[in-house]
Amino acid sequence: MTARDAHWIVGPGALGRLIGLSLATRRPPIAVTLIGRRRLPTEQALVTPRGDTLSVSVATATLDSLPAQPPDVVHLTTKAYAAEAAHAALAPHLPAGTPLVLWQNGFGCQPRLSQRHDGPMLCATTTEGAYLEDMASDSRVVHAGQGETLIGALNNTLMDGRPHSITNELANALATTLTAAGLPACVVSDIRQRLWQKLAVNAAINPLVARFRIRNGQLRDRPFRPMVEAIITEVAAILAAQGIAPPAGDGREGWRTLVWRVVEGTADNRASMLQDVLAGRPTEHEAILGPLLAAARAHHLAATRLAELADWLKARELAGSADSC
Repeated sequence: MTARDAHWIVGPGALGRLIGLSLATRRPPIAVTLIGRRRLPTEQALVTPRGDTLSVSVATATLDSLPAQPPDVVHLTTKAYAAEAAHAALAPHLPAGTPLVLWQNGFGCQPRLSQRHDGPMLCATTTEGAYLEDMASDSRVVHAGQGETLIGALNNTLMDGRPHSITNELANALATTLTAAGLPACVVSDIRQRLWQKLAVNAAINPLVARFRIRNGQLRDRPFRPMVEAIITEVAAILAAQGIAPPAGDGREGWRTLVWRVVEGTADNRASMLQDVLAGRPTEHEAILGPLLAAARAHHLAATRLAELADWLKARELAGSADSC
């Protein structure tokens, strides 16, 4: 992976735009195309965690009008519920062997797409915080919280079962490229477990900030802090039954450390689920809460608070659908 590589960002919401604009402002810059359902302005602004505003010129396109020049790397940064449809629309236009990087929350579409994509596929999980500040002009993303990105492969085989020898090389090159662009990244061998760990963090943060329309840092205060602690208790029990350990520490205390560290690091951030609620869009609650609730049922564990949040998010979307009829 070199500075000459062309990176497509498919689904350029807040995270996708953060990735794309960070790559485009790297020295030397990388050729980036933002590809969405509608064509975005080519002049974009990236607000750094220090408060500096960088003006960035990037190519933009739509899935209905893709660039003639194929990409060297595709970053799929859609919401989890839209990832498979976006891949199906994109796949016929990609040369065989095009690397694909999945940035989705939760754990659902990743195993399915790993079986469908004709080329090396990596999964990325990140604690970078970003939100779109100017929804009217659709041209300004705020890098609200510095985090860390972990990259790895669910498997190292192609669709026909042959080993893909370049996957590790690709992962290391991508981690180097992202780090040089100001998004610290490293390669891990256990990305499946890391995706579950990120899911745990999202479950403890996103539904609450979406329901109460608060920034991440407000979870540190009452009445929200006890709510977070109760959710951590449920999540810790479920993941223990699943054989998923926190990245550091043991049991519930390990999960507490992880969740509160992310809250501190993204205190000023509007979580993606909150952004979706404010914009009247569907949320990723199925991808985030669904696997945990399914595991709780399988292990006969109580998940009362997780279920309540899932019910609220589902009811909100059903009400929105009824209003639009």
